[in-house]
Amino acid sequence: MRVVTNDKLVRSRKRLAQYLFFFSLFLLIFGFITINAPLLFEIEASVANFLSLVLPAIILPVAFITSLASVRMTNWWMRVPRPEAVLTENLKLGKDAVLYNYYHLPVRHVLICQQGVFALVTRYQDGKHEVEGDTWRSPRRGLGVLTKLFRMDGLGDPFGDARKAAAHVQTLIDPIAPEVQVQGVVVFTDPRAKVTITTPVLPVVRAQTRIAPSLQDFIKGIHKSQFQTLTPEQIAAFEAATVA
Repeated sequence: MRVVTNDKLVRSRKRLAQYLFFFSLFLLIFGFITINAPLLFEIEASVANFLSLVLPAIILPVAFITSLASVRMTNWWMRVPRPEAVLTENLKLGKDAVLYNYYHLPVRHVLICQQGVFALVTRYQDGKHEVEGDTWRSPRRGLGVLTKLFRMDGLGDPFGDARKAAAHVQTLIDPIAPEVQVQGVVVFTDPRAKVTITTPVLPVVRAQTRIAPSLQDFIKGIHKSQFQTLTPEQIAAFEAATVA
């Protein structure tokens, strides 16, 4: 399988996550100092009011927003195991298959192989998760609820994201091969996740081959005549149009 990863984008997003972290930390420290400055130094009343009331009202909301952005960026771009690494390590689909990483945002992973075209929506979350039909649950108690809040690692809407991802890739495929239907797949990349799957409306799989149901087995379980896929010439055209 050929793997094409937008390494330049990955590096830039990692740097942005680091910059946001240090910037938000600086703002929090600076805000703490300004709030307490009137207690530590002799300052005129007007300046003290500005430092203790006005300035924190500006700094602290900005620090809060940048902290949230930093956590989100860290989750997506710095958290291990890296989804593209896990997918590359576990998918063995032959020389005609191609995995594109981070070239078709907001879709992060696009897989083209003999069995079809797939928009892979990954979830890095560990812990326990349950899906029945179209409904997801991640039961947690006590500190687990607070941990989920601070880590910002809620599942969101995996099926909704998978449908949107498939629709987006479909718009890229249609000018080249309108007869090809893109399939959305939800993939859990963290081996620590415990996922109970009951009649899901879309495929839900594990990235690791040793954990069932694995993405590898799901792909190989699809008969090659079930879905149409791109020819090598169409793959080259798709890559020329969408991979800079």
